[in-house]
Amino acid sequence: MKKPVLVIMAAGMGSRYGGLKQIDPVDEQGHIIMDFSLYDAKRAGFEKVVFIIKHENEEDFKKSIGNRMAQQMEVAYVFQELTNLPEGFQVPEGRVKPFGTGHAILSCIEEVDGPFAVINADDYYGPHALKMIYDYLTTHQDDEKYRYTMVGYILKNTLTENGHVSRGICEMDAQGYLKNITERTHIEKTEDGAAYTEDDGETWTKISPESIVSMNMFGFTESILKELKERFPKFLEENLASNPLKCEYFLPTVVGELLSEDKATVEVLKSQDKWYGVTYKEDKASVVEAIRRMKEDGLYPTYLWMKE
Repeated sequence: MKKPVLVIMAAGMGSRYGGLKQIDPVDEQGHIIMDFSLYDAKRAGFEKVVFIIKHENEEDFKKSIGNRMAQQMEVAYVFQELTNLPEGFQVPEGRVKPFGTGHAILSCIEEVDGPFAVINADDYYGPHALKMIYDYLTTHQDDEKYRYTMVGYILKNTLTENGHVSRGICEMDAQGYLKNITERTHIEKTEDGAAYTEDDGETWTKISPESIVSMNMFGFTESILKELKERFPKFLEENLASNPLKCEYFLPTVVGELLSEDKATVEVLKSQDKWYGVTYKEDKASVVEAIRRMKEDGLYPTYLWMKE
């Protein structure tokens, strides 16, 4: 059985900040959030990481994190290119937005040939989550169905004080397997829990803060790459005409299709870890404080890697 690889979706990095140079360290030692994910991944057993980045960010990315990691793990780079489309399709005029997380993972098809975990570059997932996903990937393989996994977080552990977030709300069966994921693109913390809106705040629907949500942390066998490739042309046919500049090929949507076709199972592993991320610049202070506290508690050393 092949060793699982960690795939980090970093092609969207920097877009919020206007370039990678502004990716801020979250401690005095100069680590960025991704350092902590990689430290936890290495500790869990991962030995190789594949970074999905944009070509134009390659140099800055290597300076920010890539070169440092190349001394710790095997490192590979793949590029999420807007022009990387199936035969017969072209990028709509005026489109600058990438084609989403499904398209990002499809960029790895030449580099990944075994089980792999997927995470976002700018999210902190915690050691518990990375250990669970590694252990799952080393003990499960496809049989009559694809055997996937997902780490679910408790919604209240993933909200920010500083605005709204987008989360995939998970519905599970009694055995803890995923039934479906519903993307809610505007969830806010409220005085008595949480609520979402789908009409720019005109109406709000309460949602339990104990709901399990997806943070794009999945564990797959390589079968997902074949499925993503086969389904992409149909997605483009259906969506390019109606939403040429913004349609996105979401990874959870494809997972949902496989579930509804009864081709796959997704076991939901529940993490007790608190998620941290910098969705808004104002979030940074709470991330810095959390990292400081975790170091004080001995969860991380002062310097994650040997002092350079």
